[in-house]
Amino acid sequence: MHPRPITSGAGRGPLSPITTTLAAGAARLKIPDGARIVLAVSGGPDSTALLHGAASLAPERDWRLTVAHLDHALRDGSTTEAQAVAAAAAALGLSTEMRRVDVRALASAEHRSLEDAGRQARYRFLEEVAAGIGPDAMIATAHTADDVAETILLRLARGSGLRGLRGIPARRGRVVRPLLEARRASLRAALDEAGIAYVVDPSNTELAHARNRVRAEILPVMEQLNPDVVEAFARFGRLAAEDDDLLDALAAAELVTRRETGAGAIDWRLPPARALGRRVLRLAIGDPAPSAERIEALLDAAEGPRGGLTIELGGGRLAGVAERRIRIE
Repeated sequence: MHPRPITSGAGRGPLSPITTTLAAGAARLKIPDGARIVLAVSGGPDSTALLHGAASLAPERDWRLTVAHLDHALRDGSTTEAQAVAAAAAALGLSTEMRRVDVRALASAEHRSLEDAGRQARYRFLEEVAAGIGPDAMIATAHTADDVAETILLRLARGSGLRGLRGIPARRGRVVRPLLEARRASLRAALDEAGIAYVVDPSNTELAHARNRVRAEILPVMEQLNPDVVEAFARFGRLAAEDDDLLDALAAAELVTRRETGAGAIDWRLPPARALGRRVLRLAIGDPAPSAERIEALLDAAEGPRGGLTIELGGGRLAGVAERRIRIE
């Protein structure tokens, strides 16, 4: 099966901006006719746009849709919101998978922030739903260009390297994001025009959350400097991803030339450029990647005058440095 080109099937009317954008995203992602897609629907405006846009396109594309909703149990009314999502899906003739998880307890047990615990729980749930449908089932989320800009700004503030500035990938594994080039305000305007209700999460206005501060305070100021700043960040993310991929390819080739056959060591007698060396070592060590501090310590040891050093890499892994050679155990 192959993806269809964008056609006039996106239709006219209040929802046409959503269906047109979604059809374009599906074409870019090569989502085929007949695809089985799990729609991640929270009930907010973005995911509600995804729900109605996908339901509008499904007959033409022969998509088989399942709506998945995870109740994070973080506030009063979340059960009512879950019921509203189920009702909206039923009105569109779609099946639903619903689950309630105590994310606050999960965050405490896993020593994560609430945001991170919720994200981890959500993707675990979505993966389980998709796996139950079939190995080729896709998961569609409703991330937008605004989410990309917010993510890049947050990572810049935390001192991320190039990899963190890639933004949000349009596709990762079975997860696809067909609305990634849409603006949040445009989706909401189309829903309002069509008279389609959605949930506005009150926690989105709480400025204690870093993402909310970026959304409410930083991006509006930046838009005064450049009205197209969100699109500019999306472009920056795409360029960063291309550069990151190129550096990864160079690092892989460099590692091949530096591995000593049979010795299990990496020759570091003539060190590569520091930026490339970091990637070579991360690739050699594998996942989970060591912290930036441990990589720098290993580079310092490998390039320094002393030998016989051992660097802890985390996860029970060690790297030994002797005679300008690195051995990872």
